[in-house]
Parts: sequence; C-alpha cells; structure tokens
Amino acid sequence: MNSELLFAQLVSIFHSSAMVALGKLKNPATDKIERNLEQAKQAIEMLEMLRNKTSGHLSDNEKRMLDASLTDLRLNYVDESKKELSANN
Repeated sequence: MNSELLFAQLVSIFHSSAMVALGKLKNPATDKIERNLEQAKQAIEMLEMLRNKTSGHLSDNEKRMLDASLTDLRLNYVDESKKELSANN
C-alpha cells in the first residue's frame, strides 16, 4: 500500500472518531448517537499535531485532505459546542 493511501486512512480514522464523538455519526460499538466534546477535541488536536509535524513533507493532495478534514471538524465542533451551551442555559 502506498504512503499517500496510508496517510489518507490515518486522517480518516481520526476524522471518523471525532465525528462519532461530536454525535454526528453513530458509535459503531453501541449503535447509538453519543456526544463527547472532550474526546472530539482530542481527535482534532491529534490531527492538528499531525499537520504541524508533517509540515513541508506532505503532497499537495495530502495537505488539502488534512486541511479539509480539520476545517470540517472545527466547524462541526463549534456547532455542537453552541448546542451544548444553549442546552445548559
């Protein structure tokens, strides 16, 4: 398997994990929608660390994919954070 495909799979694992933690996808272990914003934040931070550590070493395609994943997750995190704030008020 080539390294670009492996990198895409790694990003996908963290992206999916964050989406489950944001309550956007069912947890495959429980088959339920569950939200854990701290866990989602950790997955996002892992992708940010990966981007920082690999800076200058990614193909244009890998960089675009990672940036798109981070943008999507950050927007969804903000959306879910607002929902939690309004639910607590």
